[in-house]
Amino acid sequence: MFPSSPDMGGLAKNTSYKVVLPFYIYAALSFLVATFLLFFSSSAFVQNYFHPQTLAITHVMALGWGTMIILGASHQLVPVLIESKLYSNTLAYLSFVLAAIGIPFLVCSFYTFYFGWQAQLGAILINAAVIFYLINIAISMVKSKKENVHAVFVFTATLWLLITTIVGLCLIFNFTHNLLSQDSLAYLPLHAHLGIIGWFLLLVIGVGSRLIPLFLISKYDNKNLLWWIYILINIGLIFFLVNFLYIKIDWLYFLPVVAIFISLLMFGFYCYKAYRDRLRKKVDDQLKISLLSILMMLLPLSSLLIIILLLLFSIDDSSLILTYGFCIFFGWITAIILGMTFKTLPFILWNKTYHSKAGLGKTPNPRELFSNKIFKLMAVIYLAGFILFGSGILLTNQLLLKISALLLFISAILYNGNVFKMALHKPKEV
Repeated sequence: MFPSSPDMGGLAKNTSYKVVLPFYIYAALSFLVATFLLFFSSSAFVQNYFHPQTLAITHVMALGWGTMIILGASHQLVPVLIESKLYSNTLAYLSFVLAAIGIPFLVCSFYTFYFGWQAQLGAILINAAVIFYLINIAISMVKSKKENVHAVFVFTATLWLLITTIVGLCLIFNFTHNLLSQDSLAYLPLHAHLGIIGWFLLLVIGVGSRLIPLFLISKYDNKNLLWWIYILINIGLIFFLVNFLYIKIDWLYFLPVVAIFISLLMFGFYCYKAYRDRLRKKVDDQLKISLLSILMMLLPLSSLLIIILLLLFSIDDSSLILTYGFCIFFGWITAIILGMTFKTLPFILWNKTYHSKAGLGKTPNPRELFSNKIFKLMAVIYLAGFILFGSGILLTNQLLLKISALLLFISAILYNGNVFKMALHKPKEV
């Protein structure tokens, strides 16, 4: 518990920071690498969306940035959701090590567009990491013997993640072994949306519906609404899967999109009610960025609706597809992480350093472990870079892409600076 931070409750009471911190560090460095590659490969974003450099950057963002930080944070958050300890720190370490080794192998293979043993090994290691994580979460939930809608979101999202990585593994082997009936490019939309909707969206809503009221100090809770959101997302995803593999009628894709859209409106309503009923009237900058990310969910969804309409008229607009992917990974997911990192990591590291000293003297507030000025500067530069780069893709403007990519790279440097400032924090005498 945090005596000076009642809004965090018991967020860091179970899992050791030694388990969580490596994931955060790896994710921070991945964000830096992704924006570095983006700067030197910005021209790829005015070409085909299957460009090797675009694929490499996408997988750095999806796996190294988004997935790694979610895995790390959830090792801390799931025990809180289920009110029980994480089953195994060893499985958590194994999950980290396997993913940390597998991701570079896979990304380098995409960048060079060579799908030999390196790509296959990378995909196998990533799948093994997800399996260890799933086992850890599943046993933790079973041992807790408490049903919790937020935990069900996380568990189901992890199942979709495993399906996503298995499909990805098949696509990698399909490049050299003709494993599937069509080429790997044909299955790319399936692989992408299983991960985006099944993994990222389902998990973000499951965790966000718990953390946002917590950070706002809001008593609002509506389990029935969350269950309806859960059902709509999964029904939409299953229908998409069936239509993609068996029915194959383009206009039917509107049905899962509508289901996802309704679920997002319901989640937005949930967040609004939590915001309206909050006890803490002043909302800090970190949470504002995370709340903004909820609105950002509508950007890729709007792009997807336009893409489906274009497909019905047999129009393949690569710039719109690239914008869609960019809005997801550099917009929605990144905005969530930028905000939530500085709402969770400071308390985890504060707990490691000062928890045993609380009450013995004056200790710094968790928010003092990072620089709020740097955070604000990072947020402004990031938002400018995001808006300009998205515009650059649509306008196919190379100069605009290069300038905005530089802004995103600078925001990643500032993010890393703040993360390492916290990680290397020296305890003060109390």
